[in-house]
Parts: sequence; C-alpha cells; structure tokens
Amino acid sequence: MSLHQHRTPVARNDAPLTRARSTRRQVLHRLGSAALGLGLLPFAAERTAAHGEADQAADAPIGVELPPDIGQSEIQVYVEATGHTLRGLFLDYWRANGAAAIYGNPISEPFVTDGAYCQAFERGIFQYRPEFIHTEEPIVRLMPVGQVAADPPLNGTAIGWRAPREGDGRSDPWRPLAATEDAVRRVLDAGGIFVEETGHTIAGEILAWYTFNEGAFYLGLPLSEPVVEGGATVQWFAGGLLRAGKDGVALAPLAVELAPRLGIDTAPVARGDLPAYDELLFWTADNPNPRGDPYAPGAKWVEVSIAEQRLWAYQGDTLLSTTLVSTGLDPNLTELGMFRIRLKYPVQDLSGFTNDTGEVIGFGDDPPPGAIPYTVEDVPHVMYFNLQAEALHGTYWHNNFGQKMSHGCVNLPLDVAAWLYGWAPLGTGVWVHA
Repeated sequence: MSLHQHRTPVARNDAPLTRARSTRRQVLHRLGSAALGLGLLPFAAERTAAHGEADQAADAPIGVELPPDIGQSEIQVYVEATGHTLRGLFLDYWRANGAAAIYGNPISEPFVTDGAYCQAFERGIFQYRPEFIHTEEPIVRLMPVGQVAADPPLNGTAIGWRAPREGDGRSDPWRPLAATEDAVRRVLDAGGIFVEETGHTIAGEILAWYTFNEGAFYLGLPLSEPVVEGGATVQWFAGGLLRAGKDGVALAPLAVELAPRLGIDTAPVARGDLPAYDELLFWTADNPNPRGDPYAPGAKWVEVSIAEQRLWAYQGDTLLSTTLVSTGLDPNLTELGMFRIRLKYPVQDLSGFTNDTGEVIGFGDDPPPGAIPYTVEDVPHVMYFNLQAEALHGTYWHNNFGQKMSHGCVNLPLDVAAWLYGWAPLGTGVWVHA
C-alpha cells in the first residue's frame, strides 16, 4: 500500500485542535491486514459474570488463545442500548477507538470463530489478533467480513452491490485499477491514495476518516472504488462499509445485517448486578486540567511534543487535558512516532542498566559487562507505548516538568498520571513528535 504521507511541521497557534488533527492524520500511514475466518463456535462462559478474559480460560475451546493480562480494565459493564456486556480487551479497544460513535454498541457476547476470540458490534466484528502482541501494532482488528457481505453467495438486497450503479461513472467498482489509469491519476492529483495490493483508490472524506481512525489497521484494505448510492458515497473495505453522506462519514451497520447469516447469537443477556456503561466509571482520578467534554465523540489519543515538553489528551477533535512533561534526556531521547498504549501497570519498579555515559543499554536480570544498574521503586500509573520500554508514568522524584529529565519515558505530574491511567485504555494512540 502506498501511504507515503509525511508530517509537515506547523507551529502551534491559537487553534491547536485543527492543527493537531490534520498533522496526526499525516503520520497515520502504516498498514494492518487481517485474514478471513468463518465457522462460529459458542463461547461457553457465564455471560454476565467474569470481568476479564482470563476468568474464562477454562471454558475456552481447545486451541483458542485468549488475551493475556496486559492491563486491560477490570470493570465489566452492561450496554443497555443493545443488552450486551463488555469487558477486558474488547472493552478497552472499543473505548480507545471511539466506542459507540465509531463502531456502534455490542450486539453479541464474546464468541469464537475459526480459532479466534471475537465480539460483534453494530458496525464491525472485533477480533483478537495474538500474532501482534509483541509488536507496536493494534492487537484488536475488525474481522474481514466485507468480502463476505459483498460476495454473490451471501449477497442480499440490503448488503451487497455487484451491479454498476447508475450515474456513478464507473462500469465496475470492483475491478482492480492499474496505477497508470487516468482515474487513478485524477485521484492522486486531488490528494487521494492508490492501494496497490487491491488496485483501488481512497479519496476525499472517506480518506480523511480512514486515516484519522487508523483504517489501515482496523478497517483493512479497500475492496472497491467508491460509488454513489442513495445520495451518499459508499466504499467497501475488508472490515466493513464506509458511507459518506450529509451527516459526515460513518461505518454502516454491516455486522447487524450479517449476524444472522454468520450464525452470531445476538440475543440480549441479563444485566445482573453489572453497572451500566459510563465513560467516567473508568476514571481513576479527576482530570486536573479539564478542557473539554469527557463525553465528546471520537477516538482517544495523546500527543507529546518534544520541543514544547508538553502533552495533550484528545477525544476526537476535543482537547480534554494538557500538561507539561519531561521526556528523554540525551543520550536517551524519547522515540518519535505513532504508537499506542500496549501494556499498563498501576505501580511498578522501573529498573535497567546504563553505561558510563548514562545511555540505557539493557533491562532485566542479566546486566551487560560494565553496566551500571538503576532502579526507581513504586512508579505509579505506568503506560508502555513502544518496544523501547518507554512509558507514560507518574513521577514523584522531581517537579521539573517542561525540561528533559528521563531515561526515555514521558514523566508526568502525579495527578495527571492518575487521571490519564483510567482515561486511556489499551489501544489509545500516542503520537510523539519533535
């Protein structure tokens, strides 16, 4: 896939929301793909009991890998709108990626298909992908049901469209295009992209949504060209159907339509004594620097500026909080890039080894020759975001925020870290830039 977009540095001004959103889009360019899997099995766990995946391990079918304990929420909630529960990893990734506003509410309990742990939501089917657990990529993706929905054997009037649409200007939206075709050149000239793997373009509002919501990972590759249908522009992707209309861009409720065809049990379950879902249930402390509506729609993401030594926490376009921080001091500069929170600890001893220049050269129990050990005990609210053992965490040993101070981690004031730990679940984007 050719997504060679580069962030253009723009000075922070009096309208940081627009600036941060547009430049963030330009660095969200990496691709995640998924493998098609069908053949459903019921998941034989108590449907209103255990809060985490580990509690169900004894009931899981043989060969099914469940998410390990990596800091996902211990709270299980009930979503009254659809009568289903959410817990563990799927709850975290749902919250991190826009919750109901992006993927809709849950329409099933967790189930197993083709050896994969899954849960259906109105606009997509979440699938745990353990092969990405030791990478910086998301470990939850959308099951690639787009091809199934549009395939002739399962094609229905409400879902599929293989026939050309009147007035869309294309004879066959499913036909892969060549990079040299005039249609591709026009899209590229207008700021769109061409995906070589499938021979399709993405442009306009759909591209903006796809990029901002990390569609390359979650939604997968485009399966068609966009066409006009019912006054809206629609385009099929591996994980779902995007529709751009007068109210903006959104995923179509494809999973709702597909669930009966795929044998997914959508019957509501009893609430029992579970709390109703509310975002504030997960907050471990009050926001010390409140800026915006905590119920604002959109994905959660954190921006860290090395130059300004400042962090901003966003929900969609809405700034919720900001603070001065301390990032890595030379020679342990904090890694730049687009990451996501991948491992959390409420408290942890941080230790490692440096050489005589102060550079961190190792971790664990086997120090390199000549290494100088260091340990900082009882560090609160640790949120790892990359493979360099760099984390957002609370800091009690200095108050010099606004200056580089760390071995590479992002040092936070204690009150900010306490709030961020609950607000930012696994899967929350972390963008670190110069």
